[in-house]
Amino acid sequence: MCGILGMVGKRWHAQAGQALSSIASRGPDAQTVLAMGEALFAHTRLAVIDLAGGQQPMQTADGRYTIVFNGEIYNAPDLRRELQSNGESFRTDHSDTEVLLLGFRAWGEALLEKLDGMFAFAIWDARTGELFAARDALGIKPFMYGIDQGELVFASTLAPFFTLTGFPRRLDPEALRDYLAFQTPLAPQTFLRDVRQLPPGACMRYRAGEATAVCRQWWTIPRESALIMPEEALLPELERVLRTSMARQQVADVPIGAFLSGGIDSSLLVSYLAESSRQPVETFSLKFADQGFDESMHAAQVAERFGCRHHVLEAPSIDADRFVAAIRDLDQPLADPAYVMTHALAGLTRQHVTVAISGDGGDELFGGYPRFTDTESRHPARFWHRPLRAAVDAGLLPSALLRRSLSGRELLHYRRVELGPWVGRKRMAHYLDPAILPAARIENTLDAWLRLIDAQGGVMDSTALMRADLWTYLSENCLAKTDRASMAHGLEVRVPLLGQPVLDFALAVPASVHLRGGLKSLLTGLARQRLPSCVWDRPKHGFSVPLRQLFKGSWREVGDACFAGAQAYPFLSGKALAALWQQVDDRHVSSRLVYTLLVLLVWLENKDISIN
Repeated sequence: MCGILGMVGKRWHAQAGQALSSIASRGPDAQTVLAMGEALFAHTRLAVIDLAGGQQPMQTADGRYTIVFNGEIYNAPDLRRELQSNGESFRTDHSDTEVLLLGFRAWGEALLEKLDGMFAFAIWDARTGELFAARDALGIKPFMYGIDQGELVFASTLAPFFTLTGFPRRLDPEALRDYLAFQTPLAPQTFLRDVRQLPPGACMRYRAGEATAVCRQWWTIPRESALIMPEEALLPELERVLRTSMARQQVADVPIGAFLSGGIDSSLLVSYLAESSRQPVETFSLKFADQGFDESMHAAQVAERFGCRHHVLEAPSIDADRFVAAIRDLDQPLADPAYVMTHALAGLTRQHVTVAISGDGGDELFGGYPRFTDTESRHPARFWHRPLRAAVDAGLLPSALLRRSLSGRELLHYRRVELGPWVGRKRMAHYLDPAILPAARIENTLDAWLRLIDAQGGVMDSTALMRADLWTYLSENCLAKTDRASMAHGLEVRVPLLGQPVLDFALAVPASVHLRGGLKSLLTGLARQRLPSCVWDRPKHGFSVPLRQLFKGSWREVGDACFAGAQAYPFLSGKALAALWQQVDDRHVSSRLVYTLLVLLVWLENKDISIN
């Protein structure tokens, strides 16, 4: 796992070192800068595979192709053998970076369809003066790029762009809009208007001196199969692909462990990891003082069942200093409260291992959220909805009645977001300066999510809802949260439930099968066979943070200062934000909304972002 940086054009070459230092935590083992005339590549390495031979940037023997790569290619041994059979000669023992480099030379873009891994990489062709870059199918690894005056900069995260003197720091109002609605900006937007995220499953080409890059989707979310198989036939196949994914992803030349929450996803992965490990598996969970948030006793039972060397780490109190430090480690705002605890868990885990297995992706791929069953058809339109909506919009009736006027697709959209283009308590315009509203286009709130719904036929059924989450909530929230929290501490996190064998299986199974008999039916079926009942016979639980208590307690002074200073940002309504914080003790005020705005204000400190 690493941090990558590159430039095509010489304008910022002299600043490459300081830009690379901003992502040094992603790779504490080595930092290297390589100038290649017009282009420059830089790399900060966390050595996990082929410790001696995997240094980057890496070049072909003739110097034509150069690569920087962040991630892991789990089927690299198979691809290496295929390339060798075609006459390719390798200089490293087993570097997956070299597999990518020589694979691209041999197969071009067709390489992408052969890969099982998490990756963001860029390859420079010195002969043609062209850059090629790609991001994995579900966006496990990030890739950001910006073009200014015919020169391109790319990096793992947004952080390096803030270090470059002269690079534009203009706010993207649409990214701010989606953050306020969804707690994270959605690709391709970032908080900087001149920097784009390469979307999940996308690749791009850029030729030196051009003003734009050409992007395309190399992978798209497939339609589900029409075949509905009985569970007794599906479970053995699911177990097979899980074993395959685990076998591929537990290969490392450094210590490897696993996050173990005590839930179905992480517990299943630990069970497979323990079966194939020669040593007791190192597992890690957080213990919370508040019994309402603590699952450590369930994790301990799983660890005991599989003979793990279990580390129960006392969850640190989330005081103001710890909260602010975690938010400042973000390259752009992310308002999932679980990020702060994931940040703490990653830091404690890194004291013992270099790689950790995580259960991310199980809920999204296998139907683990109640919202996937809350479909459009369950909320049919009634005869009073249209006139009630018209009266509310006209101000003839209280805005509190808006929700009762919505049905179907519009109601699900309304319930999905914290703030949006409506009247009443969810009115985004209330918290933005009026001058920015035209550019924010709040009428297009969650446009990316809605486009994914339309790509599945336009009806918000379980199939469309599950698939729309893959390139929005999963990629830009869950996976971004894990990446930023872990890489802040130089910890690599792998996600076997998103390995290609599992991904292909899960997406072929109809949503109705995943949700047959309850949420996450197939994974729960395996859990019943392999895990203690305390794992699968209880309500779902995740990392939780007692926000209201923190607002009243240890975060009070931080909130006082941030909300009082909100008027410094010309794109926000300082008056509305200050009024919201004054009402923070009111139980009718959304704690998630307050948290979303607090994270934004903490992150904005010293960022020097302009409107124009």
